[in-house]
Amino acid sequence: QVQLVESGGGLVHTGGSLRLTCAASRSSVRIEAMGWYRQAPGKQRELVALQGYAGSTNVADSVSGRFFISRDDAKNTAYLQMNNLEPEDTAVYYCNARTYQDGWFDYWGQGTQVTVSS
Repeated sequence: QVQLVESGGGLVHTGGSLRLTCAASRSSVRIEAMGWYRQAPGKQRELVALQGYAGSTNVADSVSGRFFISRDDAKNTAYLQMNNLEPEDTAVYYCNARTYQDGWFDYWGQGTQVTVSS
């Protein structure tokens, strides 16, 4: 089991920045990937950015060049630096951690609200 605690959401104006943090509890199984998804009202949850244990990243086209993901594996923590925010970025952001032990398992944080005003 992996527990995830997110922080860093809030309200900003267009063009502003926020940094999200996701801290994972200690796990007996290595966390293979950590990242962020988001869900806006009336829309499906979508990938924002994901980083694998070896450092490979997968970033959505809509945020590429504005959002940057990083991990501190020693602290089991992931960060999402969000720059030049737009109203379209308004959503609940969920941290995700993925482990592998005889199959893939996904764990989710409680979500943190990001609101960008125009």
